[in-house]
Amino acid sequence: MLVNLPTDIFTYPDVKLPRVWRVTQRHEAPSLSVEQIQAKTEAAAMALLRERALPAGAEIAVGVGSRGLDNLVIVVRTVVAALLKAGYNPFIIPAMGSHGGATAEGQASLLSDYQITEANVGCSIRATMEVEQVGVLEGADAGPYAGFPVYCDRNAFGADAIILINRIKAHTDFSGVLESGIGKMAAIGLGKRFGAEAIHRYGAAGLADLLPRVARFQAAHLPLLGGVVLLENPEGHTCEVHPLTVSHVGREPEVALLERARLLAPSLPFRELDVLIIDEMGKNISGTGMDTHVIGRLQMPSLDESQWDGPKVRLIAVLDLTDESHGNASSVGLADLTTERLVSRTDFTATLINARTSGEGGVLRARLPLVLPDAEACIRTAIATCGRKDASEVRLARIRNTARTTVLEVSEALLQEARANPSLSLDESSHEIDCSQRLIF
Repeated sequence: MLVNLPTDIFTYPDVKLPRVWRVTQRHEAPSLSVEQIQAKTEAAAMALLRERALPAGAEIAVGVGSRGLDNLVIVVRTVVAALLKAGYNPFIIPAMGSHGGATAEGQASLLSDYQITEANVGCSIRATMEVEQVGVLEGADAGPYAGFPVYCDRNAFGADAIILINRIKAHTDFSGVLESGIGKMAAIGLGKRFGAEAIHRYGAAGLADLLPRVARFQAAHLPLLGGVVLLENPEGHTCEVHPLTVSHVGREPEVALLERARLLAPSLPFRELDVLIIDEMGKNISGTGMDTHVIGRLQMPSLDESQWDGPKVRLIAVLDLTDESHGNASSVGLADLTTERLVSRTDFTATLINARTSGEGGVLRARLPLVLPDAEACIRTAIATCGRKDASEVRLARIRNTARTTVLEVSEALLQEARANPSLSLDESSHEIDCSQRLIF
C-alpha cells in the first residue's frame, strides 16, 4: 500500500456495494464493413495522389498518430498498398508530437502496439524526433503570431510527398473551428516535441487560434497532399472515410467534418451524476485519457468550465490504466479517486513530459487524485463521500472508458430516468456491482 493506515478507513464497511442495471444507448450511425473501409480508403488515397504530379518512385511519408483508431491497421495497410500500386515508395512516420516519452524509440513502440509494423503494413517505419524549421508565420494569416516558428519531422520534410491518416473529432483541451484531425496532426504531430511545446505555450485560447494558422502554413509550404480522414460512430467504430486534400487542410471542409464528428461523438445519457466509475483511462482512448466532453470536466484555467459540454459529475473514480498508454497517465487529475494499481502502472517520466508539453491543462491534470487500495475501496469511498445522506439515492453510473459509452451500468436512483428516455434500453435484471474485472462490453 502507498499509505499505512487501518483498512477500514478505506473500505467503508458500512457502505454496501450497490446493485446495478445494464442500460444500452441506441445509435443511428452504422459502422462500415472491412470491405467498405478498404474501398473507401483506397479511393481517398487515390484522390490525394491526384493533387499534384509526382515522379515515378517518389518517396511518400505516411503520418500515423498515437491514438487507438478503429481499423487503423486496415486503413494504413490499404493506403500503403495503393501508393505501392501507383509506383511510389511509401514509409510510415510517427506523427505524434511528444508522445512516447518524446523519444523515437518510444514513438515507434507506440505504433508497434497498434500493430503498425513493417510486416503488417508493407513498408518501412522511420521514427525520429529531429525536425526541420519550415519557416515562420507571416502575412495576413499570421495575425498576432507573426514570426512564430513552424517545424516538421525531418523524415517527412525530406520526402517527396506527405499523406496523413487521422480521425477527426472534438478536442479535449479547447473549443475552436479546428480541433483534432488532419490540421492538428500537421501542426502538432509533424512538429514533434518542438512544435507541440511551442503551440501549447499559448494555452487553450492560443491553441484554438494558432493551430489552424500553423496547419494552413504547413499545407502551403510542405509537400503535403492532404489526409485520409476517419469518422467514428458513438460505439467507436469506423463509419465514414473521406479524403481531405491539401487545399482543404485547416479550412472550411475540415471544419465541416469536425461538425459532423461532434454529432457522432460518444456521450453519457444523464446530465447529473453523483458518482461516475470509469474502469480504465488511456492515451489510446483520448488525449486526456478520459474524454473531457464525456465527463464534463476540463481543468483549463483560461477557459470557462461552465461552458464546457458534458454532464455535471460530483465524483469520478478511475480504476486502471490501459496497457497501450505505456504508463502515460498525464490527465489522471481529472478524476477524484483512483487505485494503487493505476498509480503503480504509471510511468512518471512519460507522464510529466506529456504534462509539460500540454501546458496549463497538463500541469493541473497531472495531479494525483485520492489513491485507494483497490477498485472496491474506490467505489465504496465515492459512494460514502459524494454528498448523499442515503446510499440508495446515489446517482451512480459505470462505463468501461470514455470511448465506450453505449452500454452502462447504473444504480437504482437512475432507473426512473432511464426508463423515461426513449433512446435507452434497460435490462430489468440487476446484480451487485463487480469490482474484480472491467466491463467487457
